[in-house]
Amino acid sequence: MVQPEGGMPDMQQILQQAQQMQEQLANAQQELANTEVNGSSGGGLVTATVTGGMELKDVTIDPSVVDPDDTETLSDLVVAAVRDAMASAQQLSEEKFGPLAGGLGEGGLGGLGLPGGM
Repeated sequence: MVQPEGGMPDMQQILQQAQQMQEQLANAQQELANTEVNGSSGGGLVTATVTGGMELKDVTIDPSVVDPDDTETLSDLVVAAVRDAMASAQQLSEEKFGPLAGGLGEGGLGGLGLPGGM
């Protein structure tokens, strides 16, 4: 980064970098919200679909697992499938935001070139 004579970073350049990062984050958030991931349990007897934004979209239950005398097992399978889908969505989020978060630097804004790692 080019610094003016006083040793201070160019504020216009810092603001431009911040705006670019904000746009990248907004684009990544929108992409995540539109991306769906699946989770399953019971060998695929129960599946759940979740968006990258952690919104539960669908649960599918194979009729063979529905036993009116054993709703506890069905409940456990649904919870496990949703957890599996949520874990996949979380991983997707970390993959998407990891490179963007790295641009912030250790101090949260260090990548902007502010003095003192701010």
